[in-house]
Amino acid sequence: MIDLLVAGGGPAGLACAIGAARAGLDVAVLEPRPAPIDKACGEGLMPGAVHALRALGVAAAGRPLRGIRYLDGRHTAEAAFPAATGPGLGVRRTVLHGALAARAAALGIPVLPRPAGPVVQRGDRVTAAGIAARYLAAADGLHSPVRRALGLQAAAPSPARYGLRRHYEVAPWSSCVEVHWGPDAEAYITPVGRELVGVALLTTRRGGFDEQLARFPHLVRRLAAGAPGQVRGAGPMRQSARRRVAGRVLLVGDAAGYVDALTGEGIALALAGAAALVDCVRRDRPEAYEAAWRRASRRHRLLTAALLRARHHPLLAPRIVPAAARWPAAFRRAVGALA
Repeated sequence: MIDLLVAGGGPAGLACAIGAARAGLDVAVLEPRPAPIDKACGEGLMPGAVHALRALGVAAAGRPLRGIRYLDGRHTAEAAFPAATGPGLGVRRTVLHGALAARAAALGIPVLPRPAGPVVQRGDRVTAAGIAARYLAAADGLHSPVRRALGLQAAAPSPARYGLRRHYEVAPWSSCVEVHWGPDAEAYITPVGRELVGVALLTTRRGGFDEQLARFPHLVRRLAAGAPGQVRGAGPMRQSARRRVAGRVLLVGDAAGYVDALTGEGIALALAGAAALVDCVRRDRPEAYEAAWRRASRRHRLLTAALLRARHHPLLAPRIVPAAARWPAAFRRAVGALA
C-alpha cells in the first residue's frame, strides 16, 4: 500500500506528487492522457506561482511578466508586481505541464495511464484503479468525477461563465498581462513567447471565439497579422464543493472548487493547495486539510468573488477600469495581493 495516490496528472496533481515524493512519501499518479495536456488557460503565472514552482524544483521557459494592465477603450490602469515578489511568467500550458511531468519523472514517480474509476474506502485505505493507498488526492479537474461520485458537488451561483483561448503568432506588445474589459466579456492578452501571445476570453455569452473577439475590434486589428492557433474552451468556470475532505479522499486544484479566472490565480491556488494537502498527508491529519485549504485560498476567494460581483452588477461593471485608473495606489495594492 502506498502513501498517496493522485487522481489526475495536470499541474495540481503533479505538484501534489512532486511535493509528496520530496517529503519522502510513496506516491503514484493516475492519468490516462499522455503529457503534455493542453487546455483553455490564461497562461499567466503570478509571482507566487513562480516561487512555488521553483520550490518544487520545476523550471518552465516563458516570458517575464512585470504586472497587470486594465483597459476598457477609454481608460487604462497599470500596476507592476512588487519588487519583493519579482516578475510573473507567461508560459504556455503545454510547456508548464511538460516541465512538471519532467520533474515527476526525474523523481521516479510512476504515472499510470489509467482512469481512477470507482473510489472505495475501507478502514485504513482507499482504493482506485486497483491501487490501494493511505490517501487519495482528487486532482481531476474543474468537473471532477471524484467530487461528484463522493457527493461533494454543490450548486454554483449563476450566471455561468465560459472561457476560450487561442494563440496568435505575433510579437508581444507589452510585458504585462492585459485585461481588456467589454460590456459582458474580458479578453486577457498574455505574452508567452518571442512571437506568440495567448488570447483568453471570459464571458457569460455562448458563441465561437471569433464572434466573442469581435466585441474587441482594436484587438481584432492588432491580431490580424498573426496566424491563429487552435481554440480551446472550458466552463462553466464557477464550481463549488461542499467540502474538500471525504474520509481519506482530499480534493485539490480545480476539483476543490473554483470561483473564476478573473484574477489569473488558478495555478498559484493549485500549487498552494497541493502544498497544504501534502503537509496534512505527511502528518497523517486529513481532517486538518479543510482549514488549511481555506487559509491558503482565502485571499483569492474573497478578492475574486468581490471582483466577480462587481463584474455582474450593471452599475459597477463599467466603473471597474475607471476606478482602477483614478485610484492607482489601490490598484497597486490589489495587484500586490495577487502577486
